[in-house]
Amino acid sequence: MAPSFPMEKGLTLPQDCRDFVHSLKMRSKYALFLIFVVIVFVFIEKENKIISRVSDRLKQIPQALADANSTDPALVLAENASLLSLSELDSAFSQLKSRLHNLSLQLGVEPAAKAAGEEEEEGEEQEEPPRPAAEGPRRHVLLMATTRTGSSFVGEFFNQQGNIFYLFEPLWHIERTVSFEPGGANAAGSALVYRDVLKQLFLCDLYVLEPFITPLPEDHLTQFMFRRGSSRSLCEDPVCTPFVKKVFEKYHCKNRRCGPLNVTLAAEACRRKDHMALKAVRMRQLEFLQPLAEDPRLDLRVIQLVRDPRAVLASRMVAFAGKYKTWKKWLDDEGQDQLREEEVQRLRGNCESIRLSAELGLRQPAWLRGRYMLVRYEDVARRPLQKAREMYHFAGIPLTPQVEDWIQKNTQAAHNGSGIYSTQKNSSEQFEKWRFSMPFKLAQVVQAACGTAMRLFGYKLADDAAALTNRSLSLLEERGTFWVT
Repeated sequence: MAPSFPMEKGLTLPQDCRDFVHSLKMRSKYALFLIFVVIVFVFIEKENKIISRVSDRLKQIPQALADANSTDPALVLAENASLLSLSELDSAFSQLKSRLHNLSLQLGVEPAAKAAGEEEEEGEEQEEPPRPAAEGPRRHVLLMATTRTGSSFVGEFFNQQGNIFYLFEPLWHIERTVSFEPGGANAAGSALVYRDVLKQLFLCDLYVLEPFITPLPEDHLTQFMFRRGSSRSLCEDPVCTPFVKKVFEKYHCKNRRCGPLNVTLAAEACRRKDHMALKAVRMRQLEFLQPLAEDPRLDLRVIQLVRDPRAVLASRMVAFAGKYKTWKKWLDDEGQDQLREEEVQRLRGNCESIRLSAELGLRQPAWLRGRYMLVRYEDVARRPLQKAREMYHFAGIPLTPQVEDWIQKNTQAAHNGSGIYSTQKNSSEQFEKWRFSMPFKLAQVVQAACGTAMRLFGYKLADDAAALTNRSLSLLEERGTFWVT
């Protein structure tokens, strides 16, 4: 039996060594996995703190910009952590997560993470839920207009389509929070803030609005989202949460009762939609949109809506009577021949900003080629379905029968809808009604201040009161497809 003892011993030692080596490998793998998890959690905690600090700095932007009358607005925004900081931070975060993911695959710990029940944690880190497959690329449509140009009506062309996430005037919150004066650094500063907010909204980052909503949302819940009821996407499931008794929502949904808006649910709904569209009457400088047009994450389409400035002024004097008391007093005072110069300058400035943007778009610079369309409200009012088809074709989005049905029902109304934001009207009859109630001396002021823009857009100037009220004389030149670039 003595010779067999060394043989048994020789057979046992290699097996023990293999078990020991295997044990070391398993411990090393689990150790690497634990290190990886710790790194991820530490980074996420650091990321949350950074975003919190950036959000706090964003809240300081309004006051800082208000004091920037003689300062380069780009520098002011840089010092106050402009909203571009969020996108840059998001990009860096995504790159680091990708590197960590690749490292985990190389270490072979990804399967172990799932075996350990990490699927739930992995799902929490996923920022975007899957979006249904679309027929084409995701489009981002900006309807750029000014107040009382029919933008609420035209915006419904996109709001009524089920696969488009549409927002009605989200920049209203920024204008209410940030104080800007026309001209100079403040005008450029407002455009930069508006642009940065638009960029984040197009990326479905609706949280960017929260610092500008008053009062501030709590746990991403707000009762004060401006005109929520004008966005179908904010009033349908699952964004429409159960109604909460005794909680008053200022801008509630029209056709159903919902609880306070959950910004998180709204952002998730935005990502699930095939396309994104929004209406903005506060972003007037087209040149500031170049970074959005060149952003590879966006496929931007800009539709600039214009209207006869005489009709715009007539509509504003009715809708915003308090802001136009000086104009009304001037009209009622037969002995007062001159209107206050600052009022005329404000009118001229509005027309010039619209004209300059349109001229830029019609020149078709490389960054805007194929991304800009100029539309007159009068053409939409006369041929709404045709113009809707043209706009959808330009945007690269198939038009659904749902939108066509809405247009047919809401442009043949016997009477115009009530309210300054009404979208129900007999559009073919009402678009020139202003001509027959506007005093000629008021039309003269508009023509003198906005004549250059009116000639560009094909609006004819009236030589006298008879020409203004003569139904047989059109004040609109035909322009055809010239307006699609």
